[in-house]
Amino acid sequence: MTDITATSLPRTGNRRMVVAISAAMIAFLAYSSVYAYRKPFTIATFEGIKYWGVSYQTLLIISQVAGYMLSKFYGIKFIAELKTLGRFQTSIILVGSAWLSLLFFVWTPAPYGMIFLFINGFMLGFMWGIIFSYVEGRRSTDFIGAVMAVSFIFAGGFTRSVAKWLMVEWNVTETWMPFMTGLVFALPLLFFLWLLERIPPPDETDINERTIRLPMNHESRIRFLKLFGWGLSIVTLTYVFLTVMRDVRDNYMANIWNELGYGNNYSIFTQTETYTSLIVLLIMCLLVLIRKNIRALSVVHFVIVAGFTLAGISSLLFITGKMSGPLWMQLVSLGLYMGYIPFNCIFFERLIASFRIAGNVGFLIYFADAFGYLGSVIVMLCKEFMRWQLNWSQFYSRGVVAGSVLGLAGTIFSWFYFRKKYMVNKTL
Repeated sequence: MTDITATSLPRTGNRRMVVAISAAMIAFLAYSSVYAYRKPFTIATFEGIKYWGVSYQTLLIISQVAGYMLSKFYGIKFIAELKTLGRFQTSIILVGSAWLSLLFFVWTPAPYGMIFLFINGFMLGFMWGIIFSYVEGRRSTDFIGAVMAVSFIFAGGFTRSVAKWLMVEWNVTETWMPFMTGLVFALPLLFFLWLLERIPPPDETDINERTIRLPMNHESRIRFLKLFGWGLSIVTLTYVFLTVMRDVRDNYMANIWNELGYGNNYSIFTQTETYTSLIVLLIMCLLVLIRKNIRALSVVHFVIVAGFTLAGISSLLFITGKMSGPLWMQLVSLGLYMGYIPFNCIFFERLIASFRIAGNVGFLIYFADAFGYLGSVIVMLCKEFMRWQLNWSQFYSRGVVAGSVLGLAGTIFSWFYFRKKYMVNKTL
């Protein structure tokens, strides 16, 4: 059985382009389908239902994020040591278990549905690393990864629109909606996971430019942390701010739109997120044109700084009443994803290539992700149990301003740190 790349193409350049475009679309559609098992349940607000003084919606979100966070901590080892053999079967088991947990959620009385949202989050937390492992280590990884990472934005809106459509047009209940949304995407996901297996591995040119990608055992992970510990710590802290701001918006997007007066508009999720997806994708794809890895790493820092600046200023204008709610939601989304997306597709890819590290991006992404989601859980718990007298739009806009200031400081430090490290290594 031949792969998807049309190996009979007459020129290597044409074949590489076909591989890049095919891999990008497959990865994008595969991870977009995975989102259908993770995010649509946040559309259900479970209005008026509380336990221990906390809304049932928030308890479910915290449970899922906690499971997701723990999978990231375990994924530091699991994804770092991931081998190519068996990835398809592993993906089916993980997503299938996550989907089955949504069925048990239907049958389980509140508040014990939290248990199955926790399981759902834990299973799905490994899927980014598995899917990205198919496409890393290539000259075209920036492009492929950018397209794949844009699924964060597009799929979050699209799968929620499908979920809202099921509730509005088909009268699906809040408890059945997550499982039924998964049913809609079951066959597409299976097909896209199968197509991932058809993507050929990086060729010799890819390896020469981006280094060979290998599983990282305990010793190689410790060696990396000794070499870049301070820089990775600051980068991770910066990523924590991005994850918290992005995750609060992602999980409570329905609440924020309700407060802004768009509660019954199920197309609003897709409309706003699609615009953001296209702009971020254009920015990320331009980085593909930069061949020198350390130069690309520097430009990525600039993009992240610009994203923090846009998110912070737009939120400040919204707080002071100088910007409308819909425009603020659009701009803050763009700014945050300008910072968030590079970490998931380009930043660590170019870091490994710049320093010629024989490892994999999954280890670094999961290291940062683990602490990012830990921060997200802590912030949501503080919001509920410290009784901050703010609605979600007020809480979120103020949090973005504070996080943007801290994120700017961390990104600037990161740039100086890795630039200095590179210059020292270059002289050795």
